Formats: sequence, structure tokens, C-alpha cells
Amino acid sequence: MPAEALSLFILAGEPSGDRIGAAVIAGLRQRTELTLAGVGGSAMGDEGLRSLFPMSDLSVMGFSDVVRRLPLLLWRVRQTVRAILRQWPDLVVLIDSQVFSAAIAKRLRRAGYAGRIVLYVAPAVWAWKPERAPELKALFNEVLAVLPFEPAAMARLGGPPTAYVAHPALQRFPFREQKPGRGPLLLLPGSRIGEIRRTLPLLREVAERLQDHPRIDGFVLPTPAALRGHLAAETAAWAVPVRVVSGEAETLGSFAMAVAAVAVTGTVTLELALAGVPMVTTYVADAGQAKRFARYKVQYVALPNIILDAPVVPEILFSDPPEPGRLVEAVRDLLDRPTADATQLAAFRRLRSLMETGAPEAPAEDPAERLLATLPRLSGS
Repeated sequence: MPAEALSLFILAGEPSGDRIGAAVIAGLRQRTELTLAGVGGSAMGDEGLRSLFPMSDLSVMGFSDVVRRLPLLLWRVRQTVRAILRQWPDLVVLIDSQVFSAAIAKRLRRAGYAGRIVLYVAPAVWAWKPERAPELKALFNEVLAVLPFEPAAMARLGGPPTAYVAHPALQRFPFREQKPGRGPLLLLPGSRIGEIRRTLPLLREVAERLQDHPRIDGFVLPTPAALRGHLAAETAAWAVPVRVVSGEAETLGSFAMAVAAVAVTGTVTLELALAGVPMVTTYVADAGQAKRFARYKVQYVALPNIILDAPVVPEILFSDPPEPGRLVEAVRDLLDRPTADATQLAAFRRLRSLMETGAPEAPAEDPAERLLATLPRLSGS
């Protein structure tokens, strides 16, 4: 075990990043003494982090969301950079929140910070703006990727050194042994206020049109604890009851019982796949996002489809305003067609195996070990 303490600043901007950050803190603490500062949510708080400001301030999605909150975001960038420069840590770990993380790294480098900056969760340069990959070298010493193809993609595009550290959802979501013939339909509108606002009307139509389907036994909406009250109030006026749940136990329980899910594209689609829950995914893009889809001719947006490079999960995508009939019919097809969910489950097993082992050129590594290995003073090298 390293004898010297590690000074760490770690930042997450949303619940999935908060869970990653908590695992990083716990893993590092097992290996070395830790001086800790940063921004995070309840999971990182449970590991001893006193957040510099509420993590929810960084929870934005899409150009319109960023514009609405730009003054607050710029203020938080300045506040974060000042805090890091005061601490001058050995290591800065910025988890996802790509625009915010890049802004912090740029300002730190301009201010002369020479410590190690690691980006945890690779930006999707393989899908959007591949020309950005070389620019990341000036900002980040290394990228820790959670998707197995990303180290090779980053190397091909001329980005910074990238290691595959597996995805934390592998530990959180065991693959279901039994496939329920009937159960609740999960409704997953996302964790950002903007995407929730755009998606919730679609999920309401799905619930109200499919409430009498013979395979559906009610509707469950898993959400982070911070959003539970908001979503309970939003769904209270629906014509069909919806049970809003949060927390690890309730979320895992809902995944275990679900007959299927309707989910916003994002991390949750990967979590559902790793748990073996058949799904349809959807997204309502704002104007800026719609232009990006058109410009870069993105083939897939759901993570299971991207990783497997195959249309395993139906993707029902909309520009505002959406027409819900297509989404309702896709869910109905998943529930009614005998081979539909079986085909998805076979693909999800392949996906899980790939993510557990990593690609041949980038096998899975432990993230805490990887972080310490690149700090000679602490790694013993």
C-alpha cells in the first residue's frame, strides 16, 4: 500500500456519475490514504465527500437546456477551478458532464495546473465531432472508458491514452435468471429536467393506451431520489396509476419484476440490457440535437445497439413535437411478437460477456488501480 496520501478532486454531474465517483473513492481508500474534495451527490456523500455545490446544478441535456442555465454553469465552472487551484491536488477526476469537464480542464491548464487530469467516461467523439479527439490531448492526461470499443476508437482518432475500466452497472445489475411472462412496464424518462419535460407526455400516452394489455401488470417509474417528488406530482394526474420508486433496492426490484421497459436513450438502456430487461428506447431531440443527428448521420443512439453494432433495441426518435403512436406500436410489438424479447435477451447476454472482459486490445482494468498506476509517487514505480 502506498505510504503517502493521495490528494484528490473528483466531480460528477449526474446520478450515474455520482455512483461511479463513489466507487472510485471507495476503491482508492482501500489502497491509500485520501484527501478528498469535489462535487457529487448522495452516493459520493456516503463516501465522505462534502460537495462544493449541489450536483443537480450541472444536470443539463441538450443545447436549449445549456442556454437556459448558462449563467449558473459559468459561475460553477469558475467556482470549481478556484477550488482546485487552492487545493492543487495530485489528481483531478472529472466524471462525464463533458462540456463542463472540458471547460474546467481548459481553465486549469491555462492557469498553469500541472497535476494529472483524468476524464472518466469517454466523450462520444466516435459519433459526434471526431475532430475533437486530438484536442482532448491538451486537456486530459488519460481517459477512462466504460465502453469496450472506446480505447481503440480514441487511438484511431488521435485522442489521449484511453483505458477500459468496465462499466459500474455490471456490478449493480445482475442478469435475470427468469423472464416474467407478465409484470409491470417500466417507464424511464431520464434524469435531466429537460429530457423529462420532453419525454413524459410520450410515456403518459404509452401507459394510458396500453393499460389493458394482458402482459402488463401496472406501471413503475424508477428515478433518482431527488426527482421522486417531482415525478410523483407529474404523474398523479394521469388516467392510469404509476408507482414512482427510487433507491437501490426499489430500482433493482422493479428491474427484476418488469415485463419490459420504455426508456430514454442513455445509461439506463445499458443497465436494462445488462439486467436482461427487454425494451424500446426513445428520445425527443431539441433543435440543436436534431441538427447533430442529421450532420453526423448517426446510425444508432441506444448504447446496446452501439456496442453490438446491430439494431437490437427499437429506437423511436422524435423531434419536438413528437407523435406518440409510433412509440406505442413499438412497445406493443415487443410484447406481442413471440420472438421479439427472446431475440433481445440473446443479444444482451453477448453484450454482458463483452463488457465483462473488454476487447482483446483493451481488456478490462480496475479503475482505482489504473488511477494509481499513473501516479509514480503513489504507485511504487
